[in-house]
This record gives sequence, C-alpha cells and structure tokens, in this order.
Amino acid sequence: MKAKLFGLLLLLSGFAIAGTKESVTISYIEKYRDVAIREMKEFGVPASITLAQGILESGSGQSYLAQRANNHFGIKCHLDWDGKRVYKDDDEKNECFRAYKDPDESFRDHSLFLKNRSRYASLFKEDPTDYKAWAHGLKRAGYATNRKYPTLLIDLIERYELHKYDLEGFKVDVEEITKNEPDVPAREEIKSYQVNVSKNYVEYVTAKKGDSFESISKQVDVSVRRLKKYNELDEDVQLKEGQRVYLQPKRKKAYRDFEVHTVKQGETVYSISQQYGVKMKYLRKRNNLKDDKEPVPGMELELR
Repeated sequence: MKAKLFGLLLLLSGFAIAGTKESVTISYIEKYRDVAIREMKEFGVPASITLAQGILESGSGQSYLAQRANNHFGIKCHLDWDGKRVYKDDDEKNECFRAYKDPDESFRDHSLFLKNRSRYASLFKEDPTDYKAWAHGLKRAGYATNRKYPTLLIDLIERYELHKYDLEGFKVDVEEITKNEPDVPAREEIKSYQVNVSKNYVEYVTAKKGDSFESISKQVDVSVRRLKKYNELDEDVQLKEGQRVYLQPKRKKAYRDFEVHTVKQGETVYSISQQYGVKMKYLRKRNNLKDDKEPVPGMELELR
C-alpha cells in the first residue's frame, strides 16, 4: 500500500513539474516575442528561430547563463568580444561566455552574431519563413554540436506555433521607416492601396480598374522593372481588376498549410503561382511540367 501511495505521489509530482515548465515556457514566449519580431524586421532572422533558440539555450530564461549573465543563446566570448564575461563548464571546463546588461542586449547580439559571420551567410539565402531550413542550416554552420539540434528547434516551433510570429516580422512598420524622414509622408498616406501580406508571407496589393504597373509603381515606391520581375511578367500586359500584384519576390514553395492544389478549369501555372505566392519555375520543377505545358483540370500540383 505504501509503495503504491509513493508511486502515485511521484507521478503527481512529475505532472506538477511538467506543468510548471510548460507555463514558464509560455511566459517566456509572451515576454520576448515582440523582441524576436523586432529582430526579424531589422536583421532577417526568423522570429520563430530566435524564440526557439532562446527557449532551448536558456531553458526558457531559467539557465545559469540567462540568470547570471542575461545570455539567452549560449554565445561564447570568441576573440572579438571585449564586453563582460562569465565562466562555466561546457564542452570544456571553465569556458568563457558573453555577459549582457539585459536580455534585450542578448537578443540583439544574437542577430548580429548570425548576420555578421560568414559561416552563417548561407542562412540568409533561405526563405525566412522556412524555419526547417534555418534549423538545419544552423547545425550545418556549427552553431551547436548536438546532432539533434534542428529537430529540437523544429519541435519547439511547431509545439508552440512560433512560426506565426514570422508573419509579424514581415509587416511594414511605417513609423519606424519614416521617423527620420519628416518630409516623406507615411506609407498609407501616399497611396490609395492597402498593402496586404499573403499566407506565404509576401506583400501584395490588389489592382483596381484601369491600373497598370506604372500607376502602381508610383504609389508603392517599387520600380516597374521590379514589379514585373516579382510578378514574373516581362511583356506589357493589362492588369485586371482584382489581380494580385506582389511587391516582393515570391517564394520557392507554398505556406506549410498548402501541400497540394487541385487544378480547376481555366487555371494555369501562372494563376496558381500568383494565388499561392510561389515562383513558376519551382512549381514546374516540383511537378515535372515543361515550360510549354499547362496543367489539366483535376491534376494535383504539389506546392511544397
């Protein structure tokens, strides 16, 4: 009887510890999500990756380094560090780690650490919404020695849906852009278009009746050449009312919720490309469609 009671107490204790750990992680996300979004806007590091690394490296802010040195990413001193330091056993005994005045400084140094080192340059060629590519890229670049590091990051991102904060990182901060340019009105004031963000995290506007690339270009401050390139149109075309016009390059693949598209009557590779914000060449390559071939109704096109 005593043994059963002891086992029950151990089980209940385990549940309590797990619940506490979960709440600590959720609190960590709520506390630092805006910081991660800000870093994504400024440096291009996905907010989901920053948050997942922070959770993993700092034990959701509870580790010795986070508590003692405000170091949330386990960044070591290296030769170029001339700030405060703390020492802790890691891969070797008594290793040197960077110390910061506050967590905010740690998040900023994390962005700079990735952005300014050539070993991580390949990361910034990846789609910033592809957290899996970033997770594996960090491991290949030597950020961590644990071979399961990418899986650990991806599991955290998907468990806590951290990828939703990547969308916030793509939104235009009008006040931030224009605060040092008093003679330039805010983006909403110089155009009659609402800038939207697709589910594939690409900015676009919807063409109005009589619009052309030239008229849209003047309003959104993106050159005609770039607009045509982003929308994969080289020739002079008449824009149709309601047509989506991308203001940024489309992606290599669709958002993760869209795996397959069933082709409807009248749809083309181009129209599907515009619908999902995926470049035509990748749609064709993924589905073995030659340049002169169009999909037939009922065909299932892979989008990822």
